[in-house]
Order: sequence, then structure tokens, then C-alpha cells
Amino acid sequence: MRREARTVELMIRRYCRDHHDKVPERCDACCQLLAYALKRLRQCPFQERKSTCGKCPIHCYAPDRREQIRAVMLHSGRRLLFTHPVLALLHLVDGLRKPRRKKDSGPA
Repeated sequence: MRREARTVELMIRRYCRDHHDKVPERCDACCQLLAYALKRLRQCPFQERKSTCGKCPIHCYAPDRREQIRAVMLHSGRRLLFTHPVLALLHLVDGLRKPRRKKDSGPA
């Protein structure tokens, strides 16, 4: 989950730098999108067993946020291969995984 959070952060940072240039840090809109994405990751029912969000059967993003993150992924995904190739490849491998919910660890 930490790697997934790091990947999303790098993708949003790249998108912001390329689209909202001359801004030393992420703009407010990109900061809000990152906070939203990290919150959704923390609340993911699949946790460590998750696939990438694009392959997930549950659409936990609000429609407007889903479009924003989709634009970020389309722009930054291929570029991530050149700047962070290991993270990009691991993200691709994660996309091949079928998401499975955690088993309930209730009383026996």
C-alpha cells in the first residue's frame, strides 16, 4: 500500500509539474486530488491484496475525481517508466493481480 501511495504521489506530482508549470510545489487542486487518492487507498477493502484502481471491481472514487485521476494516469503512466522504472513495472504487475478482499478474522 505504501508503494501504491508513492506511485500515485509521483504521478500527480508529474502531472502538476507538466500542466501547472511555474508552480514550485503542487497546486491546490493537485494537493486536494492527492489527499483524496490517499484517503481512498487507506479505505480500500482489498488493502495488500489490491490490484490497481483502474482494474478494481469497486469504484470508490467520486465520478469527478475518477476523471481527474484518469487524466493524471494517462499523462504520467508512460512517463513514470523513464523516471521511476521499478515503480512503473511493479505498478503494471499489480494490475495483473485479481483483487481479493481480506478474510474476516473474527472470533473462531
